[in-house]
Amino acid sequence: MSTCKKCGKELTQDETAIYRRLVSRAAEEFLCIDCLAEYFRCDRSVILERIRYYKEMGCTLFAGG
Repeated sequence: MSTCKKCGKELTQDETAIYRRLVSRAAEEFLCIDCLAEYFRCDRSVILERIRYYKEMGCTLFAGG
């Protein structure tokens, strides 16, 4: 299980997947949703919406995708 490289929170598969989708497919370190939202200077709801969108698209990076 991965942890957030900024705050140390244990990450879900969706959190590692959205980081790979938005930042780098080859990433080995990740940010949690809250830290990723801070990185992009947006609300966490924007990140959650992107996760929902990519899951609905069938992106295989996501659980149930």
